Parts: sequence; structure tokens; C-alpha cells
Amino acid sequence: AARRRPRSPALTAVPERETWTRQMDFIMSCVGFAVGLGNVWRFPYLCYKNGGGVFLIPYLLIVFVGGIPVFFLEVALGQFMKQGGIAAWNIAPLFKGLGLASMVIVFFCNSYYIMILVWGLFYLVHSLTDTLPWATCGHAWNTEQCAELFHLELCRNGSANASAGPFNLSCADLASKRSPVIEFWENKVLRLSGDLSEPGEMNWQMILCLVTTWVVVYFCIWKGVKSTGKIVYFTALFPYVVLILLLVHGVTLPGALGGIVYYLKPDWSKLAEAQVWIDAGTQIFFSYAIGLGALTALGSYNRFHNNCYRDAYILAVINSSTSFFAGFVVFSVLGFMASEQGVDISKVAESGPGLAFIAYPKAVTLMPLSPLWATLFFFMLLVLGLDSQFVGVEGFITGILDLFPQPGAGSLRRELTAALCCIVCCLIDLSMVTQGGMYVFQLFDNYSASGITLLWQAFWECVVIAWVYGADRFMDDVARMIGYRPLPFMKWCWAVVTPLVCVGIFVFHVVNYKPLTYNKTYVYPWWGDAIGWVLALSSMLCIPCTHRLPPTLPRAPRAAPARRPRRREGCTTGRWGFAGGRRAGAAAGSGRGPQRGGAWQPLASLSPIPI
Repeated sequence: AARRRPRSPALTAVPERETWTRQMDFIMSCVGFAVGLGNVWRFPYLCYKNGGGVFLIPYLLIVFVGGIPVFFLEVALGQFMKQGGIAAWNIAPLFKGLGLASMVIVFFCNSYYIMILVWGLFYLVHSLTDTLPWATCGHAWNTEQCAELFHLELCRNGSANASAGPFNLSCADLASKRSPVIEFWENKVLRLSGDLSEPGEMNWQMILCLVTTWVVVYFCIWKGVKSTGKIVYFTALFPYVVLILLLVHGVTLPGALGGIVYYLKPDWSKLAEAQVWIDAGTQIFFSYAIGLGALTALGSYNRFHNNCYRDAYILAVINSSTSFFAGFVVFSVLGFMASEQGVDISKVAESGPGLAFIAYPKAVTLMPLSPLWATLFFFMLLVLGLDSQFVGVEGFITGILDLFPQPGAGSLRRELTAALCCIVCCLIDLSMVTQGGMYVFQLFDNYSASGITLLWQAFWECVVIAWVYGADRFMDDVARMIGYRPLPFMKWCWAVVTPLVCVGIFVFHVVNYKPLTYNKTYVYPWWGDAIGWVLALSSMLCIPCTHRLPPTLPRAPRAAPARRPRRREGCTTGRWGFAGGRRAGAAAGSGRGPQRGGAWQPLASLSPIPI
């Protein structure tokens, strides 16, 4: 049989890669994506729970040995390969399942994360009133157990028959009462059923909010980085304006100082507890958006000679500083609420949706001009989550388009792909606007994009770059882009330190695994946890199960049949590279408007560097 003629690179060239209009577009996009709701509603609670200011010691340590190295690795990989989350891992074809795994994780994340925006939009609409609907009882969704005032200070040290509040209710009576804030959340917003097996009816108001939110996301990303790079300036910066306003208002409230002291009060004994270090590591991998492939996609739109090493440190400082600053905002308000109710702050401190949709709404009902502060808070929540959402969708779409490159295809292909992605995710979300939707949401939140999946992903990314492709070799690739080699510290983190950190936290999670619960009362059935593990394994198994698939981009033709050990074939290659590397700086370094760098091609000139 005649030998198949290798295709010419000219015939298989990938379309020239569009770059950011300004490099600040990349910075703002990363800030918008990585700085999200977790910085506001999770970090402050972890800091308070794990020893106050002492928590910053393990947090900052793991930032430098885990967060920054993997963050830099993903951005640099995308910038060097000029490809999104899937095709970039052709740098080591045997492990291109890493790219598929990241796409699975970010797809699940895009599907359920938007529900927080849906709930936020619902609360925002209901904040535009003279009286907040969750501040009072007497509505159609309230029950007979609803009680507006809880003067619990008389019950903490008094007898069970003590009188509490102006309605002369005993403490025993108060124990059976429910806050209107909780009833609004469970009966009006969620319309919560009693079990995962009882999906119930769909909430048409939530469907309307869901469709509206997805339409907004679509029009933020449908034109690619040209539209995303402009919108993200508002979505990334506006939350800081609101956080500052909330802090200025919060510190003027009675009890605010006590809340801030509670937030920062050091407890040095906590450093000896393993859980503190695990919480620090898990929070970093969540808040830095590691393992989702979106950072690789964002980096792929950089100019080839952009200093991504410097950018990684800048973004790390912004991310962690935002988390720390948000703690002052949150705990000044929680301190005020604890003071008003006469309870210890531990009774009102919440994290996650409990903070955003129960604790903070309850706090604003105690403030003057409560509708104004509720509107500001939920609009900030909406904007804060919106940029994380549309950048995550952008990363997924970039990966899909790079997986099936079509030179000469216009923007219509991208717009249709974006529309299809949004529609599919929206259909999945319909399961979360039912009466059992919260149970489905928690399954996605705790399994599909959990600490276990992200740690597994980060571990293999470091191992593949450091031990398969070669840490020194990748450092040389970075040097081609930024003009110098990063500190050796980065190489040793990829090779040894970061994988050990990931393994340690991963093992701790597995050993301490407990069946999922909702609100500490409802325990998921065994088949519910089984569904959760299917979601988790659907990404984790991509790595070992896809090593036989062909590379998603063509190899350069070989001049002569080379003799190479079969054990090395497919593990790595010296031929992947960016053909425009030497001219990208000149081509994209000046002028405004959408820039074009060199086309990605297989490079025969990049000789393999021994591993």
C-alpha cells in the first residue's frame, strides 16, 4: 500500500489567534473570573472559624506553594500553546485527558453556579419595595410558626418560661418559631420539598429569572474577547465600589467593632489542627479558579511575549486581598446583627448561601433604609457572580472551538456554539428551579466541582508539566515568552511541593468523607450520593481513560522516520509550539483594536529537551 503523504502545515493551519485589545483586559477578566462569591461568603467565615488572623499563616503559605504556581502554570500554558483548555494539553498527548477533565468540570460549574445569580436576581427584584418582603410575616408563603422579633438575650441565661419580646412569648414558644427571612428563602424562593425524590413543580418566577440571566451571559460572551474585554471592566470593578460603601456604612453600626474583633482575634492553638490547613488549601484552589481550564483559555488570548509571570503575582495579591477585605465588610454587619439580637456572633456567622440569602438579608432588615442596602448588596452579588459565570462559559467555548478548528470560519460559528452551550446548561438548570432543586444544586456543588476534583486536576497538571513534559523544558518555554527564566522556586513547586500539598488535602478529604446533608438535618439517600460520585468521577476518569485518543491538532511532517522508544511516544513532543513567537511582540505590541498574533503551528525547530 502506498504510504500516506503527510499533510502540509499550510493545509492544517489553525486560524490566527485574536488577542486582547489591551493587556489590562486580561487582568480584569482574570480578576472577574477568580474573584467571585467565594471570596465574599466563604473566606471570612473560614478565617473566623479557624483562628482569626492566625488563619492567614497557613493561607498565605499555601498561596505561595500551591495557588500561585498552578495559576501561573495554567496561564503560561495557554499563552505558549495559543490554545484553550483542551488543545493546550497536546503538549503531552498521552495526558490530553486533563483538558477534557477541565472542560467537564467547568461545564458542570457553569450549569449550577448560575443558580446563585438567579436567586440573587430574584432577591434584587424583591428589594425594590418600601418594605422588604422577608422582614415581616403575614404573606402567602408564611406559616403559623412565623415570628418577626426574636429577643433571645432573655433566653440565653434565663429559665425556659421567661418572657421574651413584646408579644409575651415564652422561650419554649420561641423555640418552635421561624424567622420570616428563613420562610421567604425556603417557602418563597426555593419552595423546598421534603426529599430529593420529590422534585415537585417548577417555579415559573425562577424560570423567568433563569432565562433572563442566561440571555445576559450570552450577550456578554457571544462576540468573544472583543465583547468580554469591555464588559469585564464594569463587572470586575463595580463590586469593589459596593464593598467599600457597605464597609463605610457597616463600621458606623453599633456592634460592628465587636464583629471585626471576632473576625481577627488570633487563636494560636488552631495552627496545630489539620482541619485549619485543609480549609486554607481548599479555599485557595476554589478562589483561584484552578483546574477549570478557563485560565488557560484566557491566557491563550495574550500576546506571546506578555509577562504572565508578573501577572500571576499581581492577580494573586488582588485575589487574596479582596478575600481579606471582604471579611471586614461581612463581620461588621454580622457584629451589628449579633448586637441587635443580643446573641453571640457565632450564632449568626454563616458561609455560602446561608450568608447571602439568610444572614445578610436578616441584617439589612435591622438597618435604616433597609431596601437601599438590600438593593446594593444583591446587585453587587449579581455582578460579582456574573463575570465569573461568563468567563467560565467563555473558557468552555474556547476549548470546544479549539477542539474542532475550522480555518476561515466566521463569527457565526462561535455565536452558534455559545448559544448551544447556554441552551444546554439552561435545560440542565430547570432541574434546580423545581421544589427539589436545592437538593440537586448541592449535589453539583459538593461533587462536580468539589475540592476532590480540583485537587486531582491540579495534581496531574503539575506532574505532567514537571515530570512528563519536563519542568526545565517548560521554564525554557516561559523564557522564550517573557525573556527570562522564573525563579527555580516555581520549578520545585511544580515538581515536588504542590503535588504533595494536593495529595495531602485530597487524602484528608477522602478519609473524612461523610454523606451529604442539607441544613444539617436532611441526609441524602444512598442513590443521591451515588449520583454525586458519578458527577465527580466523570471528570476524574477523563485522565486515565483518554490516553489512546489521537492529538486534537496535527503534528508537523517528519523529515525521516525517527527511531524513538515507544514508551515515549504520545507522552510528550518537541514539536508543539507557537510559530509566531518571535514576531508576536512586534505584531501585537502596538496599536489598539483587536490584535492578531502569529498562527499556532507544529514547530520542527523546537528540538526536544531531555526530561
